[in-house]
Amino acid sequence: MIQITLPDGSKREFPGPVTVAEVAASIGTGLAKAALAGKIGDKVVDTSYAITSDSPLSIITAKDADGLEVIRHSTAHLLAYAVKELFPDAQVTIGPVIENGFYYDFSYKRPFTPDDLAAIEKRMAELAAKDEPVVRRVLPRDEAVAYFKGIGEHYKAEIIASIPSNEDVSLYREGNFEDLCRGPHVPSTGKLKFFKLMKVAGAYWRGDHRNEMLQRVYGTAWASKDDLQQYLTMLEEAEKRDHRKLGKELDLFHIDEHSPGTVFWHPKGWTVWQEVEQYMRRVYRDNGYQEVKGPQILDQGLWEKTGHWDKYRENMFTTESEKRDYALKPMNCPGHILIFKQGIKSYRDLPLRFGEFGQCHRNEPTGGLHGIMRVRAFTQDDGHIFCTEDQIQSEVIAFTTLLQKVYKDFGFKDIIYKLSTRPEKRIGSEESWDRAENALAEGLRASGCDFEYLPGEGAFYGPKIEYTLKDALGRPWQCGTIQVDPNMPERLDAEFVGEDGARHRPVMLHRAIVGSLERFIGILIEQHAGALPTWLAPVQVSVLNITDSQADYCRELVKTLENQGLRVQLDLRNEKITYKIREHSLQKLPYILVVGDKEKAAGAVAVRARGNKDLGAMSVEAFVQTIVSDIASKA
Repeated sequence: MIQITLPDGSKREFPGPVTVAEVAASIGTGLAKAALAGKIGDKVVDTSYAITSDSPLSIITAKDADGLEVIRHSTAHLLAYAVKELFPDAQVTIGPVIENGFYYDFSYKRPFTPDDLAAIEKRMAELAAKDEPVVRRVLPRDEAVAYFKGIGEHYKAEIIASIPSNEDVSLYREGNFEDLCRGPHVPSTGKLKFFKLMKVAGAYWRGDHRNEMLQRVYGTAWASKDDLQQYLTMLEEAEKRDHRKLGKELDLFHIDEHSPGTVFWHPKGWTVWQEVEQYMRRVYRDNGYQEVKGPQILDQGLWEKTGHWDKYRENMFTTESEKRDYALKPMNCPGHILIFKQGIKSYRDLPLRFGEFGQCHRNEPTGGLHGIMRVRAFTQDDGHIFCTEDQIQSEVIAFTTLLQKVYKDFGFKDIIYKLSTRPEKRIGSEESWDRAENALAEGLRASGCDFEYLPGEGAFYGPKIEYTLKDALGRPWQCGTIQVDPNMPERLDAEFVGEDGARHRPVMLHRAIVGSLERFIGILIEQHAGALPTWLAPVQVSVLNITDSQADYCRELVKTLENQGLRVQLDLRNEKITYKIREHSLQKLPYILVVGDKEKAAGAVAVRARGNKDLGAMSVEAFVQTIVSDIASKA
């Protein structure tokens, strides 16, 4: 007898090997129809999987996260099936699941067009409607290589040939199409109903620019029609909020072909930058950080000592002077250690917190650049804390509390906390890893944070916490981090004098709150759809006259507001007031002040707030009180 334990603790017995589908059917017809896969322990398997010993089992349906993953994986295969039906000469390569969907890379003699995508999607729907069974079989590696060579799928043959010769490989067939895959997959194509192809992009075979450029078809798939529609609606909204589009419309910045991957900040955009930087500078000052500044260019030998030269050289910009090799810094940490090493440090000096708005350069591939979100030159709110092991936990608590306040001030309330633990390849003793991981975990718990573990995702020298914020559309952005690093102080010989009079290595905590200022400003623009809160808005108020007779009053008004520290724009153009109001509204300004003869006579202003809200007439003093309160609230 085989005993199956279900999630509710109930048990079912079967006389011999039993498939996941058979277990689902024994529970009920509804579950049997809804079953997409099964989960035995941590392993997700096909519904055809035969269970041969006592096991715990969960039936996976479209309501489960694992079920959605199976749907997306299977839809990628359905895409490849449809492409082969319509374009038999196309060769299939790889098709993984990605966030919110999937993609599949194809080799074909010409680029796919929008009409091709529409035809492929239509064919996918037809194949899904046929409800063909998805059947798994296993072949020895060499047989699988021969099989795919025989049907002209040379990319698949190359992938399989890289698998050890003593291993078997699994193939999945649906109708006339068979693909290499570990699985699992849905039991039949009829389970795939809610999908859409999104776009085509170029992608090098195996990610190597020396290889052939393939065509990557992106798609999305969901468990229900409503979920799909919500996602597509979100994408439409995201397109409206695209920081590249808004950056141009609001005259904030531009990216120029003369310096790819770097940002040309316009006056308004630089005002936003300065507001973010000065805010973070106050955060440094008020929380025990000493601001420092390191050089841009450092000797190659330093990067060799830190290990970056071996592991990161391809992403570093290099230069040479007087037969000496240098690199533009891709990060600030080595410079901070060199500052720490100047003069003797005592245990009484710890924790020592350095902060820098350090500009870094990374030679990112052109295809990976994205507006101001992914660039080659960026500035980080980079901080490093030099401390003892015993101080890690208290520093994590203080940092987490500070980060939460900063994110709230910028309009983000939803934060996801993740703790990355020791990877398989690492340095240091198990005891030191235990202490570091425990200090980070206890720091999060003491801060009242629920968090998830990411086993094996830490750096080779230490664990880290990742702080991910969610924006107005529910999209996650990983910005903040605090990371334990005993390795770099060791490599660069940083020391402090302990209470015992002996020399000790400090622990270095890498920490950032907003991370790259460029990226964070891009996130802010999309979060607020360009309508930045009053305290961040590059122009906080515009003053508009109706006729020339109010011009002098408007000029005096502007001076009064500027004396209050406000960022003011004056518009005395000889245009209709409705035209001027509309134009300034499109710039998403927090406040527009309209001045006619009545307002001039009363020493007042007619106030319009963003969102076409008419606040009516008020005295200048009352308006100043209103806007100053708005700025202070950071609403």
